[in-house]
Amino acid sequence: MAKGYKQREGIDYGEVFALVAWLETIRLMISLAAQHRWKVYQLDVKSSFLNGFLEEEIYVEQSLGYIEAENEGKLYKLKKALYGLKQAQHAWNTRIDRYFQDNGFEKCPYEHVIYVKKEVDGSILFACLYVDNLIFTSNNPTMFEDFKKYMVQEFEMTDISLMAHFLGLEVIQKEEEIFVSQSSYAKDILERFKMESCNPVLTLVENGVELRKSQVGNVDPTYFKSLVGSLRYLTCTRPDILYGVGLINRYMET
Repeated sequence: MAKGYKQREGIDYGEVFALVAWLETIRLMISLAAQHRWKVYQLDVKSSFLNGFLEEEIYVEQSLGYIEAENEGKLYKLKKALYGLKQAQHAWNTRIDRYFQDNGFEKCPYEHVIYVKKEVDGSILFACLYVDNLIFTSNNPTMFEDFKKYMVQEFEMTDISLMAHFLGLEVIQKEEEIFVSQSSYAKDILERFKMESCNPVLTLVENGVELRKSQVGNVDPTYFKSLVGSLRYLTCTRPDILYGVGLINRYMET
């Protein structure tokens, strides 16, 4: 770990961001795979932020307990990023982006975490990067295996095999279909807001109700916003509640 809080912008670091995929992009990739009956696989990069190369000159003190007696008072010059550095995530993103483009992948101009590789025989592979998680799908099993082999050679990775859980989404992949749900997340919401024993209804918004500011008692705004935010994330796989959640969210904004 580095003491990133001591770094000074413009001197010790510049850019600090790492690109992440929109959730809609993840859903689109799953939809594409389901449409063509492909499988979606997942890789996880171990200690991803240690893979980035630094563009700035960064020096760190020798760690306590590991100080060399003959070099006491000297500093280490970092060649690669450490956790804690403000630019560590950006350095990692730059490294893997360069690797993809040097190995025949094209970056999507509209979603910069999507990379596509095409072969002359019509084989195609899509890869989507979310910080240190990588999901990919292809119409050619050989491209799968080659991609995994070369990625593991370049970076230390965990092969999770078929994608099963990603960003709170539960993904079930069968022979000819892919099913996505958030059932565990939905149960967590019910438990968190003490609604386990509520009665299920088919009409998600009560007809004829006019939303007004409560005149009785005190309402905890943080609690209410937490509830609405939780429901908004649930709409990723439950579009049937989108109107009701959007109505409450609109009321909350006004």
